[in-house]
Amino acid sequence: MIPRNPTEAHRNFFQEVHEVVRLVPPGRVTTYGAIAHYLGSRRGARMVGWAMMAAHTATAYVPAHRVINRNGQLTGRQHFATPTAMQQALEAEGVVVVEDEVQDFKTRFWDPTTELE
Repeated sequence: MIPRNPTEAHRNFFQEVHEVVRLVPPGRVTTYGAIAHYLGSRRGARMVGWAMMAAHTATAYVPAHRVINRNGQLTGRQHFATPTAMQQALEAEGVVVVEDEVQDFKTRFWDPTTELE
């Protein structure tokens, strides 16, 4: 289906992003870029970030705390209710975070391109 207007295109992409994020298992993290790549938008990491900022408006829960940047940093933390909410949510799932960076990032990383084959 071809979207009728740009707003509809963003909404559909946002919904696709939210669906992928819902598949990230507890205790694992993924990146904006990995999601964009999986959805066929190799350079769409920023758009995935916008979708994550809108996650609170989705009808079903989106575990946005599991999406971090490619270096393992909690760059989206300022969009949560408190400055530490993202870290606290990750730590509740067993993820160790030190100075806004996920420790053991490589083993915690969940790549939708390989995990959802």
